[in-house]
Amino acid sequence: MRKRQYLAIAMGGSLLAASSLAVANEELRDRANRVLGSVQGTPVEEIEAPKAALGQALFWDMRLSSNGEVACASCHFRENWGSDSRDRSINARGGRTMQSQTVFHAMETPGLRWLADRATGADQAMGSITGSMGFDSREDILPVLREHGYEELFAAAFPDDEDPVTPENYGQALEFYQSTLRTPAPFDAWLEGDDDAMSELEVRGLERFMNSGCVGCHSGELVGGTMLQRFGVRENYWEHTGSLEISSGLMAATGEESDRFFFRVPMLRNVAKTGPYFHDGSVDNLRRATAVMARVQLGQDLDSEALDELVAFQEALTGEIPVNFLPPEGIPFELPEGVEAE
Repeated sequence: MRKRQYLAIAMGGSLLAASSLAVANEELRDRANRVLGSVQGTPVEEIEAPKAALGQALFWDMRLSSNGEVACASCHFRENWGSDSRDRSINARGGRTMQSQTVFHAMETPGLRWLADRATGADQAMGSITGSMGFDSREDILPVLREHGYEELFAAAFPDDEDPVTPENYGQALEFYQSTLRTPAPFDAWLEGDDDAMSELEVRGLERFMNSGCVGCHSGELVGGTMLQRFGVRENYWEHTGSLEISSGLMAATGEESDRFFFRVPMLRNVAKTGPYFHDGSVDNLRRATAVMARVQLGQDLDSEALDELVAFQEALTGEIPVNFLPPEGIPFELPEGVEAE
């Protein structure tokens, strides 16, 4: 009889603990939905739209640069979930730029690049003609597009335009294509009620992420990407990143002292796959990058348990590579020299 009583008490305790955990998870889920939120996949009709087909070809085609060796995809690798695996990106003139962030979900942010100095994806694409693509003017790309047979794709994408091959339509097509690059992750399934989509460690990481101050900057469904913030609120960032060069951030563009060391807060979607980290690619692994952020932004020294949890949560933000993030048939593309496919 006494053994049965002990068993009943143990079972009751286990059920009570499980019930308490379920309640806590529901409270966390509700809060995370309000502060963060989930993303959805891309409808097939968007992926198959003529404008997306044109943008996809433009994105991957190396011939559409001044040296015939650089495409948009030359700084945004499939192997790196749409970002650059190098600490600096190399343009068609051989110049080094800031580390290229992922294009996945980038069209959903209010400003692109590390300084948010391009308002839209179309602005970024048109700016890249004389930037990464290396042409002297935006119009210089038009004969190259015609030479490589793009008139038919432009006509299909912009049927109401008498002369659709323009820099503006080039920008719009690339923006539309990149807007289809969405990556729902296990975190999204968990937010929508699937308790098995995230492990206990990942859920604890989410709770720590919500409670430690991370969501002060990394909020919204992209888990960041919506504001500029000073890098190094509590301590100088370069003392912890080991940066070889100290960038003044937004100040370089505005000349305003108040903008010194301000950069766009990166989104954390797919962050476990998009290293190296920070504007200069100075940190090569997510665990160390997380520790640096806690120290220089929040003044916190994280122990091993905290880092395990936070890294696990960030890994739960990794989605599948979009089905249309690859060169279309017949479009030439090769990874830059020194970059290897996985």
